[in-house]
Amino acid sequence: MSNVLELLTGHRIIVIGDVMLDRYIWGNVSRISPEAPVPVVRVDRKTEAIGGAGNVAANLAGLGCSVVSVGIRGHDEEGESLEHLCRLSRIETAFFVDKQRATTTKTRIMARKQQLFRLDSEDTAILSDHSKKQLLSIFESLIPDADAVILSDYGKGILQTPGVCQDVIALCKKFRIPSLVDPKGKEWERYKGATCITPNTSELETIAETDVDHDENLLAETVARIKKRYAVKCLVMTRGPKGMCVVDSDIPPEFLPTQAREVYDVSGAGDTVIATLAAGIAGGLTFIKAADLANLAAGIVVGKVGTQPISMTELELGINLRFQNPQGSFTHETKLDAVQSAKNRIDAWKSQDETVVFTNGCFDLLHPGHVDLLRKSKALGKRLVVGLNSDDSVTRLKGPTRPILSQSDRAAMLSALSCVDLVVIFHEDTPLELLTALKPDILVKGSDYKPEDVVGKDLVESYGGKIVLIPLVEGYSTSNIEKRIIERS
Repeated sequence: MSNVLELLTGHRIIVIGDVMLDRYIWGNVSRISPEAPVPVVRVDRKTEAIGGAGNVAANLAGLGCSVVSVGIRGHDEEGESLEHLCRLSRIETAFFVDKQRATTTKTRIMARKQQLFRLDSEDTAILSDHSKKQLLSIFESLIPDADAVILSDYGKGILQTPGVCQDVIALCKKFRIPSLVDPKGKEWERYKGATCITPNTSELETIAETDVDHDENLLAETVARIKKRYAVKCLVMTRGPKGMCVVDSDIPPEFLPTQAREVYDVSGAGDTVIATLAAGIAGGLTFIKAADLANLAAGIVVGKVGTQPISMTELELGINLRFQNPQGSFTHETKLDAVQSAKNRIDAWKSQDETVVFTNGCFDLLHPGHVDLLRKSKALGKRLVVGLNSDDSVTRLKGPTRPILSQSDRAAMLSALSCVDLVVIFHEDTPLELLTALKPDILVKGSDYKPEDVVGKDLVESYGGKIVLIPLVEGYSTSNIEKRIIERS
């Protein structure tokens, strides 16, 4: 199955739908306002992320696809921020800027991990004739180069506008490009003729007007009937902890179970499903195989805090762990994260006054010296983050015979250690860029370094962090282990 991952990358995929900006205001609550019985939040920092259909695009970018996001934003600061975040995530934007419409923005007020309340700034009216024409013109100019199209409906007016979905689906048929829909609401006539629709349990039961998920035979019959009613080739129903039900063409329904794991947050899992599904279909996979990958990817992202996209590295590690323990708990991959989502996790930890410790290395052939360093590092704070050199980085640093173990194998072993809270793979020769993004409280290296030689020392100390050098256990090194193996072979 891991060979299948190569088929996901490099495809040109268009995501059309409701793009949003997610804002988070992080702070602490220590008193109640004298003006009203409400908590007073002392603001520590503010963060922003891509939301809505933009999160679908972010998942595709994480899987190595060439992705373009088509939608509407306002002529405002929030729209500019959204464009900037998309560029950082390697998402091409083709937004129509509507001066009469505000950029959809969700602002969450967070005290530690608790969301106190949310402020929504949005315009959910259907598009004017002018805006509709401009949006479809942008889409039509892009579709000849596309390998797949996703319609991401968040109910904010764009895909509810009469004719938009049907025009998009008709163009996909004209160019023989698969169209996949993440639906919203009860008006599925607008999705008729799409290649695939991916409802969750609640969305399907709304259309079926009955509770069906308690009986697999009834569910299979209902999904097949709805698939035929709306003339779609495939219907993929996500069932939360129960996995998926996939009905493709005229073959019997396939039920894909999820694997046991600790769930932190289900938000954004549907975005991950349709993104992985589309990448798989664009790569020539059957819907069953693509849905199996999507099911696995969704299981990974629900193990994260907040809405965070999947990455190819995470998916690769998830596949490896599945083969190692196909029936057991599936949790180690939740410790591996991409840079931006790792930053979000660290922000959440810091909001709870948890000290974040960072160390880095190749960790090729994990040995007792490594474990001792990691345990002592963890003892310095509450959370330990490990920056792991990628395979290419190790080869540049250690020579053409290294690494001995792949980055996914090395990440899996580090993730299995209870003292490690987070693993982030970096591709540069040094972790300076990673440190700039994550800003740990403590940077740890072995005592074989002099303080002035530690990469990132000046950066960490500039914002009040500190450097700690930990004595190494003598007699252990990967090079020595490698030599002993060769001598005894």
